[in-house]
Amino acid sequence: MDLRNKTILVTGGNGFLGRHLVAHLQRQGCVHVVAPRRGQFDLLREADIVRMLSVHRPDVVIHLAAVVGGIGANRVKPGSFLYQNLLMGAHLIESCRRAGVAKFVQVGTICSYPKFTPVPFKETSLWDGYPEETNAPYGLAKKLLIVQLQAYRQQYGFNGVNVLPVNLYGPGDNFDPQSSHVIPALIRKCVEARQRNDRVLTVWGTGTPTREFLYVEDAARGVALAAEKLETSEPVNLGSGHEICIRDLALLIARKTGFDGEVRFDPLQPDGQPRRCLDIGRSREWLGFEATISLDEGLDRTIASYDQCQYRAAA
Repeated sequence: MDLRNKTILVTGGNGFLGRHLVAHLQRQGCVHVVAPRRGQFDLLREADIVRMLSVHRPDVVIHLAAVVGGIGANRVKPGSFLYQNLLMGAHLIESCRRAGVAKFVQVGTICSYPKFTPVPFKETSLWDGYPEETNAPYGLAKKLLIVQLQAYRQQYGFNGVNVLPVNLYGPGDNFDPQSSHVIPALIRKCVEARQRNDRVLTVWGTGTPTREFLYVEDAARGVALAAEKLETSEPVNLGSGHEICIRDLALLIARKTGFDGEVRFDPLQPDGQPRRCLDIGRSREWLGFEATISLDEGLDRTIASYDQCQYRAAA
């Protein structure tokens, strides 16, 4: 599909990944990209979804809008995370089918994988067990949307595709300590600890779990490739193919932010999933996708962006 002459609607287009995706599409020559705000159309209301599709008449819908957060947020609001993500996605997919949308791209989550998935995670392992408990409600809501798109392709011929990005990070990330994911949370904690001249910085968990990270601009390119090239509802991992343990990540961020005190781990706090690292064979073969920004370079860019935001806020 040549996206340049299509009207592309991006839900969540004003969020972290959404802003980078919209910018990427525009750089690729897509001139009809719309990113409605929640104040205009509330995706929890089916009538608003129908009105949004009637107003914009998109050829392609890329669904990024989600209620997300780190381990802490998932523990506090599991019901909200399940209900809102499931309701938004289910109503949107059905409404897009009825409206004759030519292609639907569902951006899911690797939180849908079973807690003890063999590493690297293969898409065929998605149904081999229950997700890690702290984020299971969110992961299961997104997982059901995969099933919905597979069922709609089978019954209606609806062209819906699924991509599963690994943990994202980069400039413009959410640095709120109550809801941020691990990289922005660690960057903020290290910077603030350095500014206060703290000698100890405490990090949740044992530090032994591993995570894989994908720079947000790479993720945006991968999602755009899925909109352009993917023609199956089978899920496709988007990742870098490299993992790092949380202990090493925390020490790396401490060094890059200039925090020279002790990094101490709190084993009484949850670790989350033991390991996360994706098999990226499908994205290479089906999309021609490869990550281009290393974790080292991506962290430098993210920290520099955060420092600039702090400087502007203080000015």
